[in-house]
Amino acid sequence: MSIIQKIRPSLWNKMMKWKKSSERNFSNASIERRNTLFTEEQGRQRERVGRIEKIEVRYLGLPQDVTFVMNRDISTPYNCAQHLSGGHCKRSALALVDGNVAWDMHRPLPDNCTLQLLHFMVADPHVVNKAFWRSCSFMLGAALQNAFKEEADLQLHSFPGPNIKSGSFVHDIVLGSKTWEPTKFELRALSAEMIKLATKDFKFERLEVDHDLAMEMFKDSQYKSEQLPSISNQNQGRVVVYRLGKHIDISRGPMIASSRFLGKCTVTAAHKLADEDDKKAFYRIQGVALPTGFVLNHVTFGTLEERARKLNPARQPNEPFEELSHMQMA
Repeated sequence: MSIIQKIRPSLWNKMMKWKKSSERNFSNASIERRNTLFTEEQGRQRERVGRIEKIEVRYLGLPQDVTFVMNRDISTPYNCAQHLSGGHCKRSALALVDGNVAWDMHRPLPDNCTLQLLHFMVADPHVVNKAFWRSCSFMLGAALQNAFKEEADLQLHSFPGPNIKSGSFVHDIVLGSKTWEPTKFELRALSAEMIKLATKDFKFERLEVDHDLAMEMFKDSQYKSEQLPSISNQNQGRVVVYRLGKHIDISRGPMIASSRFLGKCTVTAAHKLADEDDKKAFYRIQGVALPTGFVLNHVTFGTLEERARKLNPARQPNEPFEELSHMQMA
């Protein structure tokens, strides 16, 4: 019996349908099938690399600028960090290629380039902070999927592009209830799911697939299936998906290197946005977080939590997707 069951046993007989153990049972056929498709395509793309060609990666940063000879379409910024030090590997959350392209730490480099490794204490943290906020939204989707039993009829809809000034990261869902008003305890349970993901040190895996494979991956998701044609049309028939543990979703990225960069985190609110039909409704789940290593006192973080409880003004999921798609991919 989980801690939620011990404290609020009546909760389990209501619409919430929370899971019965501290770990989600990933036997769900759709999740397993999606992961199989992801892994198989990942393997095919690696095999297509063929003959290994060399590229020059000019690292700019401490302790000194240096040029690495790496493998085209195989070596990643993280591999470059491994040539520098364990400290670089540990603190680098994102890369910057050629001075202006934010790049995932585990994404292969396709050509000669300059490379900077970004952490949360850089002089201008805007780019890495956006990636952190986006990654928090992605992780919130994973936490929601872990927390609800299938009977709750949870469907992940999308997450707007990161807007740090809004004060909260967001994930929009559809739930099989029109009257859900989460208690503080239930929100704490979702926060705990986020922290569990952080402790597992899952890396964010990026994969670009064609439209048909993306449709096959998400054929059991009504909302993703509706969104994919617009997304692929805007990207020459390609779709970028990410995997964290067993959770897979659509996002243009980039993401931070690993879930371990999530530090203090609170899921603060669930706002009902609109009814979907006579049984379902759209909800906006919101939270606030700090990167690992950042410490705020209780009062200061409490102020951030209070701000994050206010409805995030990002475009809502029940609005026409043609206007929303660029935010889904942001």
